[in-house]
Amino acid sequence: MSGRLQGKIAIVTGAGCVGPGWGNGRATCVRFAEEGATVFAVDRDLDSVTETVARAEAAGGTIVVQQCDVTGNVSVAAMVKACLDRFGRIDVLVNNVGGSAPGGPVEMTEEIFDAQVAYNLKSVFLTCKHVLPVMAKQGAGAIVNTASTSGIRWTGAAQVGYAATKAGVIQLSRVVAVQYAAQGIRVNTVVPGQLHTPMVEARLAGQRTGGDIDALLRSRIDRIPMGFMGDGRDTANAAVFLASDEARFVTGTEIVVDGGMTARCD
Repeated sequence: MSGRLQGKIAIVTGAGCVGPGWGNGRATCVRFAEEGATVFAVDRDLDSVTETVARAEAAGGTIVVQQCDVTGNVSVAAMVKACLDRFGRIDVLVNNVGGSAPGGPVEMTEEIFDAQVAYNLKSVFLTCKHVLPVMAKQGAGAIVNTASTSGIRWTGAAQVGYAATKAGVIQLSRVVAVQYAAQGIRVNTVVPGQLHTPMVEARLAGQRTGGDIDALLRSRIDRIPMGFMGDGRDTANAAVFLASDEARFVTGTEIVVDGGMTARCD
């Protein structure tokens, strides 16, 4: 433990995971705990956070779990109040909730598109809505939002709701960063690419390769110049930097974590 986040109170949404391994939220909780933060781990499914808690505690960190549906205003308000009641402040907010649905405008139903907006974008809006006044009162804070390379380029599959909302997360972050810079609040975005997270086996293989996990992995690796996929720990390491005082002069920007994929012209 190097203590880069020592003493900080950090809310991490989407702290659970759909299976064993390193999802973005789980890895972020564990890395933050390793760096000395007290982690307020938020998820709507508390069972999915069990492994996250075990790993964070095994690393010697402090982690508290809170149930919350981040697509609901009342639920988010209650979650933020619970964090304040327990710890008295919020130094870091990490928004990790997100998920894709296949299809373009013709194939995708209106209901699924609306759900993608709520899950991927409205969730970020609501947490910022309730956390920003707390950070403004403190005169300091760091917000790290998780987007996706799907929000900046075509990544191999039509998923118009996911792509549009993740692009929205990037621009929301930029706007809020400028608005709140003078109040000591920094807002940045991590943009992960083709990672091997538990979501690959649990959901994406069924959507894209008929359940053939190896085929999906090969197609993803083929897009990456470095020749291998990262995982949630790579997203988490970028989030640690952006949340830490090392990034004191960094706001309104993105760190792309994709092994060079989006730098390719093909």
